[in-house]
Amino acid sequence: MGEAQVAVANDAYASYWNPAGLGFLDGSELALMHVNWLPGLANDMYYEFFAFRKKYETLGTVGGHLIFLNLGEQTRTSETGEELGTFTSYMSSFSMSYSALISATQSFGMNAKVSYQHLVEIGAGSEKGKGTSTDFGFDVGYMHKQWLLPNLTLGINLSNIGPKVSFIDPDQADPQPTNLTLGLNYALVNTKYNKLNIVYDVDKLLVSSYPDMDWNGDGYIGGYDEDGNLSPGNDFNDEGKLEIAHTDPIYLALFTSWVDDWFLGGDMDKSASDGMGDRVIGGYDWSDDDMDGVIDTEDGEMVKTSGEPGDPGWGPYNEWGQKEVGNAKDRSLSNEIDKLVHNIGLEYWYGKYFAIRTGFYYDKTGKINNPTFGIGLRFAGYGFDFGYTYGETGHPLTNTMRFSLNMEF
Repeated sequence: MGEAQVAVANDAYASYWNPAGLGFLDGSELALMHVNWLPGLANDMYYEFFAFRKKYETLGTVGGHLIFLNLGEQTRTSETGEELGTFTSYMSSFSMSYSALISATQSFGMNAKVSYQHLVEIGAGSEKGKGTSTDFGFDVGYMHKQWLLPNLTLGINLSNIGPKVSFIDPDQADPQPTNLTLGLNYALVNTKYNKLNIVYDVDKLLVSSYPDMDWNGDGYIGGYDEDGNLSPGNDFNDEGKLEIAHTDPIYLALFTSWVDDWFLGGDMDKSASDGMGDRVIGGYDWSDDDMDGVIDTEDGEMVKTSGEPGDPGWGPYNEWGQKEVGNAKDRSLSNEIDKLVHNIGLEYWYGKYFAIRTGFYYDKTGKINNPTFGIGLRFAGYGFDFGYTYGETGHPLTNTMRFSLNMEF
């Protein structure tokens, strides 16, 4: 269904998609899934998933899931490219879920989870320590059936709330992929023997990241310390603001991530060069000698300008023909809209026994536009589901297959 599930979440897998969906379920259930992960990229990667849930009449629903992702065998090399053998990488995560009804049509849910990432047993080069990380995080979900219309369900899930993920060097820690998903599920047909639902999810990554950026417009990246004192080679500007690539802490990113690719920021240093070139914005002009309208450095059309950043005539381009001076003005709301991920799906059920599904996954920035197909079977409390992702030859997700089993009791 194109991974559109936040407003569906009607089985044990709800602990992954939206824990609030567990609150509407009765009884108990176990579920398993196996995926040949990214077959277009490698043949030794796979994904295992185990989920459970149980309803307690006076407490609510307790559930959770366990994930194991095998990343296959890697080749370790030295700093000079010499092969030093192989190693295996994997990731795992364990989540406990709780959900309860707020009313007959509304529920909330939450996950508490611990993850372990095992990338490599030793550090790279002279780094001390191992390439492993243990982290924790939370998810919060909400589901509202009969929202605005009798056949419409709203789902909201905020996932991966937690501290930054750090391996060997805490200064190089990366934020967790905190993500907000808004989903709608509308029952087009809802009779005893025929049900047809159309579902739609939209995902927004709540991470604010900035490249090397001239925030104060002086034409340089950094050059000052964090107190605004002149310090050649340092990473701050004269206002004490960090100008090298960085991310906002989560308490800021929840707000700034909506405008970081559009409204926030200054001129970007789009490509670093050797020497002092990676600290200066611009310095080249475009001279289209062959009048073809194309920036072509091989034809010598990028001309170095004289003077200092901010001087009249200082070129807006870098040596590769990429605009740097004034590129902050070129950003628009469309830059934020392009970062949204869209999931749409259709699900048809004949009675309670047989389902046909299709969907589409669209991520413009990630260059993913894959259709999906699937079937489902249910009988005597047992279920089998199969999902298939289609795409262009060579795309990492093409030919991904998901096999799922579940048992209700």
